Amino acid sequence: MTESTGQPIDSRVLPGRGKGKNYVPPKHQHHFQVSPFTRLVRVHALMAAGEAAMAVALADSLFLSITPGEARGRVLLFLAVSFAPFLILAKFIGPVIDRMPGGRRLLVVLIASLRAVVMVLMVSQLDSLLLFPLAFVAMVLNKTYSVSKSALVPALIKSDNNLVEANAKLGVTAGIVGFLAAIPAGILSLISSKATLIFGAVIFVLAALNAIRFPKQTVAKNEPEELEVRELHQPGVLLAVSAMSLVRASVGFVFFHLAFWFADPQRAEIVGTSTNGLWTQVKYHFGPQFGTMWFGIAVSMAAVGSLLGNLSAKRLNKLKRIEYLIVVALAIIGVAGLLTAITSVTITALLLMALVNYAAAIGNMAFESIVQRDAPDVNRGRALANYYTRFQLMWVAAGIIPVLLKLPGVVGFGMVAAIGFSGALIYWIGLRQIALGAEPSSIIAQLRQRFSRSR
Repeated sequence: MTESTGQPIDSRVLPGRGKGKNYVPPKHQHHFQVSPFTRLVRVHALMAAGEAAMAVALADSLFLSITPGEARGRVLLFLAVSFAPFLILAKFIGPVIDRMPGGRRLLVVLIASLRAVVMVLMVSQLDSLLLFPLAFVAMVLNKTYSVSKSALVPALIKSDNNLVEANAKLGVTAGIVGFLAAIPAGILSLISSKATLIFGAVIFVLAALNAIRFPKQTVAKNEPEELEVRELHQPGVLLAVSAMSLVRASVGFVFFHLAFWFADPQRAEIVGTSTNGLWTQVKYHFGPQFGTMWFGIAVSMAAVGSLLGNLSAKRLNKLKRIEYLIVVALAIIGVAGLLTAITSVTITALLLMALVNYAAAIGNMAFESIVQRDAPDVNRGRALANYYTRFQLMWVAAGIIPVLLKLPGVVGFGMVAAIGFSGALIYWIGLRQIALGAEPSSIIAQLRQRFSRSR
């Protein structure tokens, strides 16, 4: 075969031609290739859908229907016990997994599979005290998945410059799919909560099957070099880590504080005791409504806040000083906490939940931008996995406070305001000192000493 010029055409370079190894697929086939990041988006969406199904199934279970006094002891016990493996994973197993080819992929597959198993086990334990450890195992698995997802993103995107936009896309997808998944989950719950749990288990199985198709990426082949350590110990990065730790602590504190505030015994009407006498079933009133319902709405408001934060990420990321976005995030937390402390009504409590999670979403985006800009030579997968592990632990540590202490509503909301305002002030002062060329020694020295001990 020849062209009009008389030159022979090499069939190996033509789409649809060639044999064996020299075969070139038709061009239209290339449009159906799925990128690794798209596969991660699918898995993340399925994980969010499964999480929503579990939340709907537990909304009317023993997990949220026992008295606050009985719940505090069990929540505290299982927070302490269930997060012990998370600490071990973060400190010792995490670095080993990062050096394994496909290590994080294997971990995501394992987590999704275990989530499915936990959902199936919950089916027979909806009215049993064993529901508590199962629920907290699910929480630990969810936190572990969040860290693994953070480690995978830099390895699966085409360019590190797309990191912030990629994480925002994941957040938006999770928010929308989680909301949509709650609709069939709610319909199934009208039949039986067990049907909702089976629905969630199937979703997690699908997530595991999709995660298997991730490429075998190695997050970090070698130990961190001196340049990487030096970049991650810059004053601006350490200040951002400290500020984001306060943001994540606020999220954990508000979650558990509202859980018990909505279930305030002074607002509860006891409607009966279980036959075995181990717990008391209570009806929580805010006027004609149940406290459990309000807490469920609060969790939904948290998802809305996160979704709005991720939707605004692309526009906010264009700010010249991205550090000021963390200041704004902490200030939002402070204002929301102060408003709720002054009013102490249900509407402002729901608004607090939304705003704190909105602040966390824009704060995460700003933090990732700072790491991307100030530490260009680091392994971002390893760095973000380490940082987000610490943020998750701050979430737990702050969440223990309202579980351990019976804080009045106004006191807890005041603590949220204090965290937000003081954190914003300290971070802003630190930024000013760095801008003036003077290292904020009192803050940075302590941070360096603490992080050096943790290495």
